[in-house]
Amino acid sequence: MITLSLPSLSQPLLPPSSKTLNPSRQNIIPPSDSRKNPNFEPLKNRLIRQLDVGHLRHAISTLDLMTQQNAPPDLTTYSILLKSCIRFRNFQLGKLVHRKLIQSGLELDAVVLNTLISLYSKCGDTETARSIFEEMGSRRDLVSWSAIVSCYANNNMEWQAICTFLDMLELGFYPNEYCFTAMIRACSNAKYSWIGEIIYGSVLKTGYFEADICVGCELIDMFAKSSGDLGSAYKVFEKMPERNLVTWTLMITRFAQLGWARDAIDMFLDMEFSGYAPDRFTYSSVLSACTELGLLALGKQLHSRVICFGLALDVCVGCSLVNMYAKCAADGLVDDSRKAFDRMPAHNVMSWTTIITAYVQSGECDEEAIELFCRMISGQIQPNQFSFSSVLKACGNLTDPCIGEQVYAYAVKLGLASVNCVGNSLISMYAKSGRMEDARKAFDILFEKNLVSYNAIVDGYAKNMKSEETFLLFNEITDTGIGINAFTFASLLSGAASIGAMGKGEQIHGRLLKEGFESNQCICNALISMYSRCGNIESAFQVFYQMEDRNVISWTSMITGFAKHGFAARALEMFRKMLETETKPNEITFVAVLSACSHVGMISEGRKHFNSMYEVHGIVPRMEHYACMVDLLGRSGHLVEAMEFINSMPFMADALVWRTLLGACRVHGNAELGKHAAEMILEQEPDDPAAYILLSNLHASAGQWRDVAKIRKSMKERNLIKEAGYSWIEVENTVHRFHVGDTSHPQAWEIYRELDQLAAKIKEMGYIPDTDFVLHDVEEEQKEQFLFQHSEKIAVAYGIISTTPSKPIRIFKNLRVCGDCHTALKYISMATEREIVVRDSNRFHHMKNGVCSCNDYW
Repeated sequence: MITLSLPSLSQPLLPPSSKTLNPSRQNIIPPSDSRKNPNFEPLKNRLIRQLDVGHLRHAISTLDLMTQQNAPPDLTTYSILLKSCIRFRNFQLGKLVHRKLIQSGLELDAVVLNTLISLYSKCGDTETARSIFEEMGSRRDLVSWSAIVSCYANNNMEWQAICTFLDMLELGFYPNEYCFTAMIRACSNAKYSWIGEIIYGSVLKTGYFEADICVGCELIDMFAKSSGDLGSAYKVFEKMPERNLVTWTLMITRFAQLGWARDAIDMFLDMEFSGYAPDRFTYSSVLSACTELGLLALGKQLHSRVICFGLALDVCVGCSLVNMYAKCAADGLVDDSRKAFDRMPAHNVMSWTTIITAYVQSGECDEEAIELFCRMISGQIQPNQFSFSSVLKACGNLTDPCIGEQVYAYAVKLGLASVNCVGNSLISMYAKSGRMEDARKAFDILFEKNLVSYNAIVDGYAKNMKSEETFLLFNEITDTGIGINAFTFASLLSGAASIGAMGKGEQIHGRLLKEGFESNQCICNALISMYSRCGNIESAFQVFYQMEDRNVISWTSMITGFAKHGFAARALEMFRKMLETETKPNEITFVAVLSACSHVGMISEGRKHFNSMYEVHGIVPRMEHYACMVDLLGRSGHLVEAMEFINSMPFMADALVWRTLLGACRVHGNAELGKHAAEMILEQEPDDPAAYILLSNLHASAGQWRDVAKIRKSMKERNLIKEAGYSWIEVENTVHRFHVGDTSHPQAWEIYRELDQLAAKIKEMGYIPDTDFVLHDVEEEQKEQFLFQHSEKIAVAYGIISTTPSKPIRIFKNLRVCGDCHTALKYISMATEREIVVRDSNRFHHMKNGVCSCNDYW
């Protein structure tokens, strides 16, 4: 246990006298002969004038000239020059001056040696600073001790700072305000905060708290940084007998940084009422607080203020404005953010990184972000780790790992590849591109993995449907002792949801309850999504119902769940209740609402909500909303009206819209319009296999086998491969996957025996195989055999023989379930008295007693 012996109230409040503390000054070095040289004073004065205007190199030249003219500089000249090098942060020149000082042969006094300690401290050379301090011996004074304590504190050597401070006390030196501030800075972390509190008591007793504002500022920072204790920090602020602009700005900044944005704004107003004029740092912090709270109107008022006071051109303020406009833009656009950036007269790496990040976070401007990055590096501005992190995220969003690898190679060249945030973004980039092997390599080579690293790879595995790897990594995280946060659980739940592994999801639910995350909003939203996507919509609703604090994501997740399960009335009722709570819907909410209308053919209701997006809620419809309306009209058979709707769009329809129309043409057998839709898709995405497949199926349904052959030949020439259809089912925490005609399962014989028995039963009940769904030119009997080899039927048969009769059979398919399978599964649900839940690429089908929740409208 460390014991601190600090000055008590019985001891003097300030150090005794400079005579005791500066023994070296008792032996003043006599004037050298150089002072007799008539050139000495003029040259020295010239050197001082050059330093006053920051011309350090000219001053060095004058220093050399003094030596050449037999008027060598004295210690005072060297001391002034060293201090100027420190003031202008030109440490290399400072080291050069030190070498010239050694060559001069002058005996160094405490003043010069203390300045040298400060020089090497500020350039991070703690070893040289320590060496100079130790060689001083009896020449050390209070300034020397304060300088070395400050050196350690400023260079992340907190323990050395504390030990040196204790050594100083034992030798009888009384700390001054500079020594106290350095010591408090060393204690501004969780490990040594308890020592900082002892120091706090000492500065109160010795009077330095009232005597110096810097001490109070360091105490505020200590409480904020060590434990986020803004309550104690604010108490220090209130106790300070004197405050200045720096004190107010520091308190505002810490409030903004630690999530107390509202308090930061209130304090800003208090500061103005107290008569202090904000500076660029104050405005930067309060603009960040506005960004956190989404207060765009107040932010614009502050923007006007900074323009009036001439601070808008400052890089720090400019970056805050760019960030505010990017994050507070209601429509997700970055136009205002870009204007703020373009108006800045000069840019540094911080401003470039801010605008690049703004484009990436907007969700639709990743190409522009990469272009900006290229402009930055062509302008001779070197990126930092945050620049690389943002541009790698842009490459990931574009699923373009080729550009990402070039960016990463540049990061390697600059020595930033090993920085965590760069490595984590590289993992995410590969994961979003589906290259999980490369993502895992990027994860494995990280020198120091943190929770974000683990979350990135876990999320990657989850989104790429590699659930086994996801849960293995979860166990690894637990073993490392790093700890698990809400994002980790959200990724795990996403992994379970992606493959419909409700058993795994329920286990994770139990684990997060033990960890105390049951009331976490992010976790609850992920649970709603997991249960919904796994086919248990009632459990999803139970999680939603029990939530105390719901946000737009909570409501949207529930609306989406009801829509996907075909419960349009419940989805729309949920949307109505959401509006009653004054929760503002976003673009994704309306996708869910329009999808709900589409799944049941509510055309007029869908139109009403589509029109209300901009008229009532101020949301400009995007491409996906127009696609929902095309889907709504197309599913209902209003193909001509859907085409007219596309032609009336304010922008050119993309492949998503045309693909939606093509799917509707396939369902309703409109070959002519379907061909036009396919041509429009291939014009924009010539290598999209889905367009070829949908058009081929359309021709196959009409028996146009020559056209089918032409399309398949064209696909072969382009090396386009159709996505293989497969289905899967989770039984006892194991996922079993089946393809068409699959015989690889260990229980294949039992599965097909059950299928034969089911076929016989449902045929007796009236099932007639619909061979129109066999899109091959073969005999009818062979078509019927093909139908019973579909993956969803195989998965259901396995579910029947592997699960208890009381449990629903939950099947998942990567493509749209075929019409014949849909009919057959309804009969099977009646024949076996089992509930069958099927999730295909579009929606859920709940089949019970021969009836499906979709009412055969899908």
